[in-house]
Amino acid sequence: MQILHEILLEKMQIYGIKDKAHLLLRSYLTNRTQKCQVNGVVSSEHKVKCGVPQSSILGPLFFLIYINDLSECLNRTKPRLFAEDTNLTASGGTINDVENAANSDLENLRMWLSANKLSLNIAKTEFMLIGSRSLVHTVSDSNSVKHND
Repeated sequence: MQILHEILLEKMQIYGIKDKAHLLLRSYLTNRTQKCQVNGVVSSEHKVKCGVPQSSILGPLFFLIYINDLSECLNRTKPRLFAEDTNLTASGGTINDVENAANSDLENLRMWLSANKLSLNIAKTEFMLIGSRSLVHTVSDSNSVKHND
């Protein structure tokens, strides 16, 4: 996941990190460069525009600030967040209710991810249906939960 500095700094201001504290954190995040060495060959320096310094104490806090507003885009599911993992739970009286709720909020999530310059890792994304045997047996191929890139 790549945290863009400008988006993070904007969110910090929204959450009340302003003035000298904001300037200090801006200084900490911006104007950094990096280069790498492979088999004795050193690359040229490149400006770092995203991410946070590795193993930094502030890294987890920056991530939480970055995703803090994610739940605001979800209207029909309940989010549960742990570190960088997010679980959306949809419930309803019928399979169609659950399908509609999940699809609605997946679209909302897609728009939030796009606005925050993030992407959904499809390889790590799963859908699980939990319910009574009689209800689960009513699921057909026409029922689907979709994520549109």
